[in-house]
Amino acid sequence: MEVKRILIIGGSGFIGNAIYKELHPYFNTYGTYNSARRSFEKNQHFFKYNMEEDDIYTILENIKPQIIISAIRGNFASQIQAHHHIVEYVEEHNCRLVFVSSANVFDAYSKYPSYENDKTLSESIYGRLKIRIENMLLRLPKEKMAILRVPMVFGNTSTRIKDFKTSILNNIPIDVFPNLIINVTNDDKLTQQIHYLINRNKSGIYHLGSKDLVHHEDFIKEIIERIGTFNPIYKRNFTTNNERYLAVLPKSNKLPKNLQFTYQEIIDHHIIS
Repeated sequence: MEVKRILIIGGSGFIGNAIYKELHPYFNTYGTYNSARRSFEKNQHFFKYNMEEDDIYTILENIKPQIIISAIRGNFASQIQAHHHIVEYVEEHNCRLVFVSSANVFDAYSKYPSYENDKTLSESIYGRLKIRIENMLLRLPKEKMAILRVPMVFGNTSTRIKDFKTSILNNIPIDVFPNLIINVTNDDKLTQQIHYLINRNKSGIYHLGSKDLVHHEDFIKEIIERIGTFNPIYKRNFTTNNERYLAVLPKSNKLPKNLQFTYQEIIDHHIIS
């Protein structure tokens, strides 16, 4: 049986590289990078790709992936252009596209958590970018695409955790939002879920976060307590007097119980290094 060829666009980023590490022992996995780290230059499964200068089509024609996972960040106009080309490639070839999207596609809604079939609406530039790319995928045949909406992602090597440590060491206030209700994930849980979806050839829209909700302020404070014994400075931001939700929960596309988790598990098992 042929091993699936997978290309991770944005394979050198925090999420993209975590996906690569999860998948490469099981699949013929490739990634793109646009960083100066020599580990990627030496890895023959990684291809240099500057989204603002290079055409992704060249790499796609070279690798001929059966699954493309898009976890790329960077210039918004270049992201849109790149995804136009990726979607064209998927239309013309025996290939599926898995897009790592964001809870921010719902950031204009604040009164409730959001579910897979809810209409997207965003007030942020970032959320609107993700919606625009999602809409490209929604024009593909359903079996050729998967949209993975992800809440805040934590992990020992994540930018968020590094920023917390830097802020604590430099006495910089850490922003918390007392009225914001979220769900969360980390690199370990997210990549296990993605592995399952690829193994089972799943398509459609998935919400990949903790199954329960937590206030942003409470979550951040508990994480920082786990990082070490510090006296951090918190800056409490009240964007509204009412409680506001930014959470993506599954309703129609639930994963098996062993792949569901609580926000407490993210705090307890995956933050301490």
